[in-house]
Amino acid sequence: MITAKNITKSFDGVEVLKGISAFFEKGKTNLIIGQSGSGKTVFLKCLLGLFDPTSGEILYEKVNASLLTTSERQKLRSEIGTVFQGSALFDSMTVEQNVKFPLEMFANLPEKEMRKRVNEVLERVNLINAGKKYPSEISGGMQKRVAIARAIVNNPKYLFCDEPNSGLDPQTSQLIDKLIHEITKEYNTTTIINTHDMNSVLEIGEHIVYLKNGIKEWEGDKNSIVASDNPALLDFVFSSQVFKMAREAMLLHLDKKQD
Repeated sequence: MITAKNITKSFDGVEVLKGISAFFEKGKTNLIIGQSGSGKTVFLKCLLGLFDPTSGEILYEKVNASLLTTSERQKLRSEIGTVFQGSALFDSMTVEQNVKFPLEMFANLPEKEMRKRVNEVLERVNLINAGKKYPSEISGGMQKRVAIARAIVNNPKYLFCDEPNSGLDPQTSQLIDKLIHEITKEYNTTTIINTHDMNSVLEIGEHIVYLKNGIKEWEGDKNSIVASDNPALLDFVFSSQVFKMAREAMLLHLDKKQD
């Protein structure tokens, strides 16, 4: 579990995060959502350790990340997998080399063991035959799966995904959502996803934090989001006619279950 306690973050005197407290559960897909400028990307980077909060605490399990020594930070970093927006693969490396990179950085394994582990995760994301290809030779969806394989090759305790569906078509987005959700269960990771994809919210949103203007406006799961009476949340999630109809159908289904 990762816990944020009263996190603030300012840039040049402008407060972007305004005292956010939230928890992110182990073995669940935890989503951070919000409009552009809501602070969700800054919040994710604070959780990941790329930004130091101006005030507040980030706890990994029960340990304050800001109090870790250099060696302890290095150990924590080896327990984190990250899927960056746009995949962020190395163009000059093959798929296999991209996936092996974290092992070379953090794992003290013989070459044979590293190759075995690379093949295991490539098989898990259904890319075992693409290992010798370069990123430019595969599709955007395949690149995203390579990024996921690279993120899990070290058996991480924590998995961060920044807009994992960015630039993908709806069908491929659903496949990526399903893959991340399955891996979260298999690895029992604390998975945190920064997303603006409402399909992801309604499909895999086991725990959701909604930010607005740097404040935590709402927190719950995909089922409670449907029945929420928070107007800002409903306007954001169900802004399109398609999602409004989906909400009405979900509410009707919930009413029938209660009957």
